[in-house]
Amino acid sequence: MSDAPAVLVLGGTGEARELAARLVAERIPVISSLAGRVGEPRLPVGAVRVGGFGGVPGLRTWLHDNAIRVVVDATHPFASGISANAAAAAGDLALPLVRLCRAPWSPDVGDTWVQVPDIAGAARHLDGRRARVFLTTGRQDVDAFAENSSAWFLIRVVDPPQTAMPRHHTVIRSRGPYHLADEIDLMREHRIDVLVTKNSGGDMTRAKLDAARTLGIEVVMVDRPSEPAMPTVEDAAGAVELVRDLLTGQTLG
Repeated sequence: MSDAPAVLVLGGTGEARELAARLVAERIPVISSLAGRVGEPRLPVGAVRVGGFGGVPGLRTWLHDNAIRVVVDATHPFASGISANAAAAAGDLALPLVRLCRAPWSPDVGDTWVQVPDIAGAARHLDGRRARVFLTTGRQDVDAFAENSSAWFLIRVVDPPQTAMPRHHTVIRSRGPYHLADEIDLMREHRIDVLVTKNSGGDMTRAKLDAARTLGIEVVMVDRPSEPAMPTVEDAAGAVELVRDLLTGQTLG
């Protein structure tokens, strides 16, 4: 194939890194784009760009100027802004758009889940409770809990939050994957009785759910936001097949 960037992978996830590696191995020209919100991101193989595009107009111009033929949205399930922008820009240019997104988690036997539609719903659920909360929703959502003065929060993030914080909290910085024994020890050490998490899916952070089940801890699960309709696959191998078909002119079944 040509050396021109044929495929744009909107990344930042493990699935995006795996997809980039597979495309490079098959000598399919690819460039991965990272939002740049994490200080030291794990970089995929192949060409990489970091930073925003400037909304739909900027992304549309970038796609045109860089001869992109297929866009793969492999961003985090909660990165709804870039997903909406990708759908709009690709639609404007009549470019094929594929969604690579891991399957969501679902409750298992022994789980105690409270499902809420968004971060604000999770914050409301904790209002007035003298709970010890393990907050794992990411640094950008911490401020939703800033008005809570009744609970104590163990806040786990990759980079330090730059927002308002709850009155009673401790911040720990770490990056997955996490393991069941370590998660059990952490929750026991801090006497956690509520886990708050987004329904990100995947195996990298699933151990916290298994630990909560083992310890009988309530899980407040934030549902995924809605997404634009598009062909969707749950793993990198399926994404490669779709991309290959689209680049060779085959149609989706």
